[in-house]
Amino acid sequence: MTLKNRNLLGLIYMTPALLFVAAFVLYPFGQLIYTSFTDTSLLGGGKWVGLANYTKIFFGDPTFWKALWFTVKYTLIITPILMILGYLLALLTAQNDRILQFARGVIFMPVVIGLGTSSLLWFWLFDQQVGLFDKAMVDLHIASKMIVWFTNVDWALAGVIISVTWKVVGFGMILFVAAIQSISREVSEASMIDGASYWQRVQLIYLPLTARTILLVTLISAIGSMLAFEQLYIMTGGGPRGLTFTSVYWIYQNAFIKFQLGYGAALSVVLTAIIMVAAAIQIALTARRATQ
Repeated sequence: MTLKNRNLLGLIYMTPALLFVAAFVLYPFGQLIYTSFTDTSLLGGGKWVGLANYTKIFFGDPTFWKALWFTVKYTLIITPILMILGYLLALLTAQNDRILQFARGVIFMPVVIGLGTSSLLWFWLFDQQVGLFDKAMVDLHIASKMIVWFTNVDWALAGVIISVTWKVVGFGMILFVAAIQSISREVSEASMIDGASYWQRVQLIYLPLTARTILLVTLISAIGSMLAFEQLYIMTGGGPRGLTFTSVYWIYQNAFIKFQLGYGAALSVVLTAIIMVAAAIQIALTARRATQ
């Protein structure tokens, strides 16, 4: 088969995927960008307003930037937790022992539960009147009295982080386990013969050889955190006093509560651009570090 025929055959195989991306990614994104330049209402109608929506975002909407700052803070807190805890769990369960395989399955199980379902579950567990979490903390003498989780922004953030960590940490753990298990056994055995301790092997072998997976999980966790919505909507409702509004929550408020679909589209475009820039910087810094 000639090179031209191979390229044509490859294009034919790629056509269904390309059509899928064009229909469900590129076209909707193009519509989003177009809508962001209009004052379209969710109830219908609207006209072209140019950069008016973007001018309002940068010069007339402090709530968005307040929500963005909370989102960044949430991301900076939960991403390291998910990374460190996920990697530690992967180190503990990486061996293909039956008990450890069972432990991996138990830890991964919450991942298959819907985020809305898990958030509602933890909302009730944190309830001061009927929740089991507060009662267990008091019975174990971890806390001296019941905690009212969702009337204080710090406790509300802590509750959301606990629930999301329980829900998501198994996903990163499974990817880390796969990366660790892909490391050649000869490399690990050679380091043991050279007298390397377990933590020296982790630092000098496991971490460098799983760097690409670490980057992947970091990007997935960070982007997912920047797009946080369901857990805050269900557990805090943006409270107390609107202090737990995330960027996506504010987009939802404008587009579907205030019916300002055009302005919500502009907010979405700005948030997408911020996430893309942050992801590009992270990839560039990681690639630079890997080449040094």
